[in-house]
Formats: sequence, C-alpha cells, structure tokens
Amino acid sequence: MKRVFIKTLMAMVALAAAGVASAQDKTIKFANQNAAGHPIVLGMEKFKEIVEKNSGGKIKVNVFPGGALGSDQANVSAIQGGTLEMASMNSGIFAAQVKEFAIFDFPFMFGSGKEADAVVDGAFGKKLHAKLEEKGLIGLGYYELGFRNITNSKRPINKLEDLEGLKLRVIPNPINVDWVKALGANPTPLPFPELYAALDQKAVDGQENPVATINGAKLYEVQKHLALTGHQY
Repeated sequence: MKRVFIKTLMAMVALAAAGVASAQDKTIKFANQNAAGHPIVLGMEKFKEIVEKNSGGKIKVNVFPGGALGSDQANVSAIQGGTLEMASMNSGIFAAQVKEFAIFDFPFMFGSGKEADAVVDGAFGKKLHAKLEEKGLIGLGYYELGFRNITNSKRPINKLEDLEGLKLRVIPNPINVDWVKALGANPTPLPFPELYAALDQKAVDGQENPVATINGAKLYEVQKHLALTGHQY
C-alpha cells in the first residue's frame, strides 16, 4: 500500500509529543481486530516504537491486536468510558455514533484510492472527525486499507447472479446488510475475530475484505474463490 499509515502516525505522534513535557508516566492501550502481522497492526507497533522513544519512556503503548479487548463496538464504548485510549477500526462502525460515517460504506462510492484519499484527508473527512468529539471520541486520521473484495467457499463469482443465496459475513452495520441483501446474498453480521472459525465451520459461505486483511487473517485457508470486486473502499 502506498500510504502505510504515515499521516495517521504523524498526527498521533504530534499529539503525544505535545504532552510529554508535563506528562507523568502514562500507558496507552491501543486496540484493533486484526491479527498480528496485519499492516494496521504493524502500523500500531511502529506508533508504539516512536512514541516510547520520543517520550523518553514516559509514555508506554500496549498494542492489543486480534480483538483481545473485545469487539469494535466494545472498543468504542471503552474509549468513551475512559478505560481504553486508542483503537483503529472500519469507519462504518462509527455510523452508530455519527450517522454521516455510513456514507463511506456505500458500494462503489470511490473510483480510485487517490479519489478516496482526497475526500477523507480533505474538508469532508475533517468535518466527520469534528462530529465525533460530541460523542467523546477524537479522530486522529484515516488508515489506508484499500478496496474490499469478496471471497467464498462455494463457487467463482463472475456475474451478479453468482452471489445469489451465498451466506456472506458483513460488518455489523445497516448499509452492509442492505447492499448484500439487495444483491441476492444472505448477510450475516459477525465480529471479525469470529470470522475464520465461522468460515471453517461453514456457518457462513464467504466474506468481504481488502486483500491485505484476507491475507493477514489467512482466510485463503478456508476460502477457495476470490473475486476482485473492489466494491467498497
């Protein structure tokens, strides 16, 4: 990926460094649903390295990948409650807090990564971050993860009709449920850490995620077919 979290890291480090002079020793817990080795988790580990070094050890960062601290929704609640400092997650999760975040989950919203970057890093993306503050959340930046694609264990997807009847895991939010249903498949909302087992046990037939996530979670071990649909960014 061309933008491996640089803008987010810079924003985070600037925020952390600003408080170093007056800070007492502090520990930041940083959560994510992806497994160790995923690009987002690698970015979190780099953040840990930079913050601990630049704070002279006054700020410690503990990274919790793989849903170790619960689901995305649980992480949001924990940040609002003050028991978790940081998390990285799909933007659609925040639609429960600020409904405008749901716009990012509309299929085929962006024609390219460059176009998406211009929107999320521009005035619109900043406007949505500002709305999060009313909910006790502070947006620091948008991670790069690429376009989402569909995998399944039953058949190749070469045309729309091939989706009919497939039971697909989706991110737990209304837009994802609706578009999968509209295409004739059966949407199954499921937390990401439960996905591999659900695919392995045939509780669901398929799922949709960026290639980096499919690879990082080794979903290819329990999925036979990959369609590069690029349906969401």
